[in-house]
This record gives sequence, structure tokens and C-alpha cells, in this order.
Amino acid sequence: MTLSGKRILLIISGGIAAYKSLDLIRRLRERGAEVRPLMTAGAQEFVTPLAVGALSSGHVYTDLFSREDEQDVGHIRLARDCDMICVAPATADLMAKMANGLANDLASTVLLATNRPVLIAPAMNPAMWSHPATRRNIETLRKDGIRFIGPMAGEMAESGEAGEGRMAEPLQIVAGIEALMDDAPKPLAGKTAIVTSGPTHEPIDPVRYIANRSSGKQGHAIAAHLARLGAEVTLVSGPVTIPDPAGVNVIHVESARDMLEAVTKALPADIAVFVAAVADWRVSASSDNKIKKKEGEGPAPLELTENPDILKTIGHHASRPKLVVGFAAETADVISNAQAKLARKGADFIVANDVSPATGIMGGDRNRVRIVSKDGVEDWPDLSKDETAARLAERIAENMA
Repeated sequence: MTLSGKRILLIISGGIAAYKSLDLIRRLRERGAEVRPLMTAGAQEFVTPLAVGALSSGHVYTDLFSREDEQDVGHIRLARDCDMICVAPATADLMAKMANGLANDLASTVLLATNRPVLIAPAMNPAMWSHPATRRNIETLRKDGIRFIGPMAGEMAESGEAGEGRMAEPLQIVAGIEALMDDAPKPLAGKTAIVTSGPTHEPIDPVRYIANRSSGKQGHAIAAHLARLGAEVTLVSGPVTIPDPAGVNVIHVESARDMLEAVTKALPADIAVFVAAVADWRVSASSDNKIKKKEGEGPAPLELTENPDILKTIGHHASRPKLVVGFAAETADVISNAQAKLARKGADFIVANDVSPATGIMGGDRNRVRIVSKDGVEDWPDLSKDETAARLAERIAENMA
């Protein structure tokens, strides 16, 4: 959608990721948005008001006690005279202020006084993001209706550490703003969803692994459509070659154990959709060095052990989402296998499909599924994976209603 005519208050708080706000301003203005920037004192240590003002072509607000800006109660005007507020980057400190109703600078005062939608893009060290105090603040903010975009996993610019805490990229934030500003009905607004997608890779040695044939196309499309219906979506993706869907928080993982850990960390959630083709087995002890072929000898034996069952674990979890949807990719006895999976794994319904090589579903762009629940079996027609995702997202919204 276009953002033409939309008035966006951009709050830039202190952190190395503040430099990305410059590109974010440019991207928003390219789409026709009017950007009004507000900078905290910390933000001004990383980027200058001169640079921000030059890109936004407007006044930069910095001081709660400015005689010029506050002569007409400027912080209230800033809080209300906009279509939405975006905080990028959102530091742990500013999030703590928001969660606890503090108002000791211009940014926190405006956020406490606003009645407009708020989208925040957190950015901080991974240890700060995972700290129990931050997790409590995140839960409070979500209950208060604050929307999140990111953070992403990766290497931190300031410390060289790796983990979850990188601010979402400007185009991802733009997509989140567009979704928030979209006037279409949002039946899943205020709901949180977890989606798994793609394969998992289970290492044999540094160059070999066990995997399933999954492109991630179906899972990524489902995540995108749930986001379009207003849900705050966390997509836990195995190794894929397709881009991350816009407007979705993406966590990249490799193995089944990594995926389970990421899903469990994302709880609590209202909805969970398990699309990923998780490898059922892994090598009991992977080698630290490449296993070499020896002339005249057979292949080295591989001792396998069972991977955790993510769907079953979450289906019976103490923090089980209200709606749990599983996928059953089968090559024979599709319905009977899906019905057994439904009963065994604690799902509300199973999306079953035939992935025999002749169908071309694995890695292809089309799908034909059946919805298996305690009420029976529903056949869906042959559809593109995007159409299947849109239809499934609508079904999920109906169930949540």
C-alpha cells in the first residue's frame, strides 16, 4: 500500500542502530509519508539532528522543556497530530519506560500521552533482549497493544557478539508500518502467532547433514498472510533460499533442537502453525571433522537418535497457544496418518497433503491440502501456495473469533 499523506512520528532513541533511521526516513518519504522526527539525547550521540532534519525536511524535536516547542503544549500535539508512532531503534531503556509509564523526557512523555497506534523496532545486545526484566516489559507492552517488528538475529555492530537483538532493516519496518496503516479489516489484531517453516539441517560432520526437502514457500506465505490480518507473527525458519516475508519477526535456525528452543522462547502466543519439515532423526554424535572415505572400506556407520517432536511438545505445553495447527506431509495413507497425528500431538486441526514426487508439491508453487479435525475432513482444491496460505489464515481468524 502507499503511505501517501500519512503522518508518522518517528522516535529515534540511543543506540548504534540509530544510523538506520536515516535510511528509514528516506524510505518512508519515497512512499509519500510525512515524517516528523523526535530524537532522544542518546540518539544525538549517534546521529545528528542536522542529518535527520535534512532527510525529513522538517523540524527535529529533542527537548521536553523547549520554550519554542512547548508554548502550545507541544508534547501533546506531537502525541496526537500523527497517524501512528514508530520507535526505531527502541532501546531497552525506552521500552522499560513505556512498560512502566515513566515520562521523564520528550520521547517517553509523548508515548505516554498518545492515543495513536505504536510500532517499535527493538535494538539491543542479545543479553539485554533476553534478560528477564526485558521479557517482562515486552509482555506488558504487547498487552498494552504495542506492536513489534524484530529484533533480528545476527552479529551486533558494537560488540561483535551474535544473537537476537539487531534492529529490523528499514524496508522491514516500512512493511510493518504499511501493515499497521492498512485500512483493511484486521480480525487478528492484538493476537500473536508463531509459524515454523522450511527444513531443518542435522549435522553429520562440518560438510554433511540430514535434511528434508522443503523450500519454506508454504510456511513463509502463511506467516505473511497472518500478519496481513493483523497478527504479530514470529516466523521460525530453517535454512531456506527465499527472502523473509515483510512485516514478520523472523528467527533463523538450523536444527530441530534450535527450532524447538526458538518456538518455546516465543511463547506465550495465541496461535501456532507448524509447517516446517523437521528432520525426525539426527546423528547421535556428529563429527567435528569431515568423515573421510577410506579405500576398500564401507561407509562409516551412523547412529541416529530421535529429534524432539515440536508439534507434540507445544500441543501439550503448559503455555499451549489457544489454536495449534499442524501439517502432515505424507506419501501414502494421507488421511489416516493425519488423523492419527491429530489425536497424538494435541493439535486443533491438521493440514494434510500428499507430497509424493509426482505431485511436485515439495519445492513447487502449488499445493492441494485437506483439513483434518475432530469434525471430519475438508478437501480444498488445487491452489497456489499463496492462495492456500490466504485461505488458511482466514480459517485461523474464524477459529480465533
